[in-house]
Amino acid sequence: MYENGFSRRSLNLGQKLLQIHWLLVFLLCATASIGVAMLYSAANGSFDPWATRHAVRLGIGLVILITVAVTDIRIWFRYAYLIYFLTLGLLVAVEVMGSIGMGAQRWLSLGFANVQPSELMKIALVLVLARYFHAGSVEDVGRPLYLFLPLALIAAPAALVLRQPDLGTTLMLVAAGGAMFFVAGVRMWKFAAVGVLGLASIPIAWQFLFDYQKQRVISFLNPESDPLGAGYHIIQSKIALGSGGVFGKGFLQGTQAHLNFLPEKQTDFIFTMLAEEFGLIGGLVLIGFYVLILAYGFAISVRARNHFGRLIGMGVTTTFFLYIFINIAMVMGIIPVVGAPLPLISYGGTAMVTVLLGFGLLMCVYVHRDVEIGRRGGGDDM
Repeated sequence: MYENGFSRRSLNLGQKLLQIHWLLVFLLCATASIGVAMLYSAANGSFDPWATRHAVRLGIGLVILITVAVTDIRIWFRYAYLIYFLTLGLLVAVEVMGSIGMGAQRWLSLGFANVQPSELMKIALVLVLARYFHAGSVEDVGRPLYLFLPLALIAAPAALVLRQPDLGTTLMLVAAGGAMFFVAGVRMWKFAAVGVLGLASIPIAWQFLFDYQKQRVISFLNPESDPLGAGYHIIQSKIALGSGGVFGKGFLQGTQAHLNFLPEKQTDFIFTMLAEEFGLIGGLVLIGFYVLILAYGFAISVRARNHFGRLIGMGVTTTFFLYIFINIAMVMGIIPVVGAPLPLISYGGTAMVTVLLGFGLLMCVYVHRDVEIGRRGGGDDM
């Protein structure tokens, strides 16, 4: 039975809308509103060119979120492979006819907008792995041969994204895929074996990195070795973070950002600008919003009765965590600069829609949390 007395058979569209976790929707909107404010500041007190578009994309993303949330979860189960291969086809199309920007070929032009398929693949990968592992038993997951197909499902888009080149998104795809393996019940010794192989392959992988990627790793280890080149981003980021102090310099008062010392302040380094203007307190407030969102995400995942829903919930929540961790760790100099947006805050249409699409699937898991799904997608009527 559903809460509030709704049964699986009687739940209509209006009742599904009531079942949406509206507190989580509010947290997402509140976090995105911080992004609108920071993009207003990044444009020196103007809603153009970033803040207005960010707000419009938030509205579009919310419509997508609600639409996905009220869709029967078994529809997503049924079409998981189709969605994955369509998204993979978009990645192949990027190779053939993708738009080039900032030295990378990552976008497809639709005329009225540019789409970044690698962002959409983060959700498509979670969906297809959830579909695959839901159909398997505990004994299946324990068999090495059973893991070859999901490994191929991860490797194919990861290889295409790495060619764009986009090392940050590649790492996110691999990490999110690894998280899905863990949730599915893959034994820890297999992760340890992969980790050892990964470490052993570093000298070989180094040979395949682009020169600018190698330089980023070197500058991460010693930024002062090239302070006006590869090390410039992280040096300016640390200066801005430190200058903000505990309470910050005030809204629109960040010198590093507004005097254009801080690069990519509207995208990858927007957390640095927030910390400069609102200090340690402002940064912790934003992280507090993120922690609440993650807590609700994991709680929804655990609450789901069907394994497919649990896998989707854990996958979406883990992907959201990786967005946050990689961006904040990058701007603080804990990891090399890889180019990863801060979810709901950084400017970027595909990233915003992808995050809200993912949370739409999470809401779908919550709305249909008591629906039972068989190995092949069957279950009780809605």
